[in-house]
Amino acid sequence: MATDEPTLVVGSSKRSRRRKLGVFLVMFAGVALAVAVYRHRNGAASASTRLPAVAVAKVDREHLKQTLTVSAEFHPYEQVSLHAKVAGYLQSISVDMGDHVKEGQAIAQLDVPELRNDLEKDTASFHASEEEKKRAEAIYAETHLACDRLMVVAKDHPKLIAQQQVDEAQAKDRNAAGAVGAAQQHIEECGAALDKTRTMLSYTTITAPFEGTITRRYADPGALIQAGTSSSTQTTPIVDLAEDTRLRLVFPVPESAVAQVKIGAPVQVSISSLNETFDATISRFSGKVDHATRTMSTEADVENRDGHLKPGVYASATLVLQTREDVVAVPVEAISVGEKASVFVVDRNNLIENRPIKLGLQTPTRAEVLEGLRPGDLVVIGSRAGIEPGQKVIAKLITAAAAD
Repeated sequence: MATDEPTLVVGSSKRSRRRKLGVFLVMFAGVALAVAVYRHRNGAASASTRLPAVAVAKVDREHLKQTLTVSAEFHPYEQVSLHAKVAGYLQSISVDMGDHVKEGQAIAQLDVPELRNDLEKDTASFHASEEEKKRAEAIYAETHLACDRLMVVAKDHPKLIAQQQVDEAQAKDRNAAGAVGAAQQHIEECGAALDKTRTMLSYTTITAPFEGTITRRYADPGALIQAGTSSSTQTTPIVDLAEDTRLRLVFPVPESAVAQVKIGAPVQVSISSLNETFDATISRFSGKVDHATRTMSTEADVENRDGHLKPGVYASATLVLQTREDVVAVPVEAISVGEKASVFVVDRNNLIENRPIKLGLQTPTRAEVLEGLRPGDLVVIGSRAGIEPGQKVIAKLITAAAAD
């Protein structure tokens, strides 16, 4: 019995070593398989990372609008410096800077004693001429009646009245008629002088020619006001008046855009100081390009009844020069401009293709493509460094909003 036990132990040990060897071989095979799979996947990933990634945008149909933004300034619709027509002392002034006045409202009153004296004199002369005419008419009536009676007698009794008497009577009649005419002429002359004096006196009241705001006051009561002249360079005005219920937005249009400016064309007005934007239309333009600035002065009328806009405020005016509806368009970043415009297109096989295009209307962010592209094409945007035609790439689609 004792001799059999070693034999049993030896056989069991051999079987145990075999089982361990089998487990080790299985584990080794699993590890080798895992390493092979890992290397395969890592190699594929490395191959994909070696392809350059490019940003692309999809070609689509869009509505394009070409605009021009220029600096603008608000001016009063009307503005004037009010001078006196006649010289005199400022008797009173009823307005000050910032006051709003109506059309025809009295602003100031001048005191001109000389004109009052002239009015009294001319009035007296006019009344005297009327009395003179009445006397001339009375004399003429008497003379004419006497002449008529003498003519009747001379006709009925030719030998009773001498012809000399008849001639003298007719001459007196004509002289009396002439005196009446002269008296009438004198009345008209005196009336004209009186009207002139009255007109000059009316100039002593300074009135507003239009509704607006007093922007400056130059004189106080008691000041001697000189009569204004056609130049008025040496005379001081009484006040400055500006119409601010309606303003002119004045802006220069560059020579390159002059041909697109039309009456009634829309203008978007933006006032940064007020954080305000509104729409207006072109009201007028000079029709001439200034030689110094190479721009054309253009205006848009802006209603300002509430007075929140002030003359002199700066703004930005955006004009719509051209529009295109439903056209093929690409971002301007995709276009290479040389002798001929071109774009890089990523085809279905992710290969780069250099494709020439024909451009139409261009805006700051988009360009119309007349030939060379179709909706759905993918164009490379941004830098072309590191890529060339025929190269395979990975396309990263950028949306239109991101491209803008």
